[in-house]
Amino acid sequence: MKELLSIIENARSEGKILESASININEFIHANPLPLYINVIKELCDQKLWEELNDRFYKKLSFGTGGLRGRTIGRNITTSEQGKGGPNERPEHTCVGTNMMNTFNVSRATMGLVFYLQDWLKNSSKNEKIRLVFCYDTRHFSKDFAELCSKVASELGADVFLFESHKATPVMSFAVRNLNCHAGIMITASHNPYHDNGYKVNFSDGAAIIPPHTDGIITRVNKILTESYKPLNISDQGTVKPVPQHIENEYLNRVKSLILCPNVIKENNSLKIVFTSLHGTGGVHAPLLLKELGFECETVKEQDSPDGRFPTVDSPNPENGASLKMAIDLAKEKGAEIVIGTDPDCDRMGVAVKGASGRLELLTGNQIGSLLLYYRIKTLFSLEILNSDNAKNAIVIKTFVTTGLQQAIAEKFGVNIINTLTGFKYISQKLSKYENNLPQGILENYKSLSVKEARDVQLVNGTFMIFGGEESYGYLACDFTRDKDGNGAVVLFAETAAYAKSIGKTLIELLDDIYKEFGYFIEINKSKTLEGADGAKLIQKLVKSYSEDPPTECHSSKVTKIINFAKETIVDIEGDSIPKENMIFIYLEDGRHFAIRPSGTEPKIKFYLFGYCSPKEISATNLEDAKETTNNNISSLWDWIQKDMDSRLE
Repeated sequence: MKELLSIIENARSEGKILESASININEFIHANPLPLYINVIKELCDQKLWEELNDRFYKKLSFGTGGLRGRTIGRNITTSEQGKGGPNERPEHTCVGTNMMNTFNVSRATMGLVFYLQDWLKNSSKNEKIRLVFCYDTRHFSKDFAELCSKVASELGADVFLFESHKATPVMSFAVRNLNCHAGIMITASHNPYHDNGYKVNFSDGAAIIPPHTDGIITRVNKILTESYKPLNISDQGTVKPVPQHIENEYLNRVKSLILCPNVIKENNSLKIVFTSLHGTGGVHAPLLLKELGFECETVKEQDSPDGRFPTVDSPNPENGASLKMAIDLAKEKGAEIVIGTDPDCDRMGVAVKGASGRLELLTGNQIGSLLLYYRIKTLFSLEILNSDNAKNAIVIKTFVTTGLQQAIAEKFGVNIINTLTGFKYISQKLSKYENNLPQGILENYKSLSVKEARDVQLVNGTFMIFGGEESYGYLACDFTRDKDGNGAVVLFAETAAYAKSIGKTLIELLDDIYKEFGYFIEINKSKTLEGADGAKLIQKLVKSYSEDPPTECHSSKVTKIINFAKETIVDIEGDSIPKENMIFIYLEDGRHFAIRPSGTEPKIKFYLFGYCSPKEISATNLEDAKETTNNNISSLWDWIQKDMDSRLE
């Protein structure tokens, strides 16, 4: 070990290894002197892979908008990590490093979570044993991590429910609530590349953790330097049990009950759908739900297999059109009208739909969400579930960077809309607030209420969320699960498509009708990926530059307003403060605007561009001309932003 530490020190003094990486390596080796770890670091040094070492050790993996997330397989896989190899061509061992998703970090995360919950229960005067749910997707090491963490948690005194096979994130959230657990953990990196994995924590309300819990957990985790721990006496340890089947059954029943007009489906059951899970958890429930509701559904057989390599796609992300190519090809062959895909943990949904020309067209997350909202809000009023008296108790929730079309739709129907920060946890936070504000007598049995019973209670005694969504392909139209729900979104979208067919329109034509009524809204989401230690510095440089030196003119249009979420105090329409965040909105004199924010889960800085053409302008020309002009203006703005960004990085 001394020889290795000497090599590290020399590399640091020569500027090959960052100071922070050197400190973390030193601390890591002393606290975890395992032969595997020492051999891996030595191999990287022998091969002079200093950049790899920096990326692995320049910081400690920390909680972001989705918990822990990072590489579980390194760019350079050492011989020691490869070992005998594992299933689906993965290495035998996870990659070594303080900034990696590995057994070291998930063990520490679980220890820190258990210790935090012990303190939280004591401070809440609750003499209870900690209860946790562990769930996992199809990624490399996901099942291994879930089983390891279940063992760690139980040996530290927690009772654990462990799913027996891969399941979707929203199913985990539902289980947390209906098993009365204190937290749930989903092992997933959502739609990230195959080499990543993550550790997503949802609290007792079923929603992703928020401050102060995030801060409290990470504080406890950071105090833990080793993955070793001393198990409690057998009599004090917890148990590990499978999640009861009735939990999944009840979840599926409630998802199916989100259907507003069963007759619309019955009368249009010739609607053909092609579904792909992209090798993820969506294949467990989504096809079953569609078939039980009466839809004709066919899956992409080559992508049905749960496989962490995601071998048939470059990226398992339904936001990317290329990921749906095989499904689109199958839809063309079978004459299907809709293609639906979900990401590995089935909390996001992307689609392609057949237009009047017969060609399948991809929809953006903003377009999908707007179609779902329009159909549901219109139908709730037509069924007289919503009316002029109780509409004041209804709400639509979206993120600041989600299309303004949804705001226009809600306002036209006389329903309030709330904007939140990016991250579905902020939408879920609102749902928890609405639940907690219900009368105590109702609250006691609220989790057991059916979808209809809960809606009726909310409209009389509280707040009913019609729809919640974000531009990044996440949607929710219920509160029985507190995470974006790909299974639910599949059902909602299929019903919306059946409605469009019932009035003799394609979904593209229905969307155009919405534009004519509410205005044409166009959004372009772009990003710049900057990986590793050097990339993280560049992202921070850009964030600082835009904050301290924002542009005064963009693409020949004067800047009229800037909203800096990191510096300004912002309150929503319910009087709740918006947390500080590194996000800036820049508004231009010609009506365009854009937002800038670093991703909380990926090594990217994101740009959101918005364009708009009013219904009056559309009627004065025509929709297609309005689309072309507005789209060109936004594309030109992005060209300008890229040049401006490059100049800020010089």
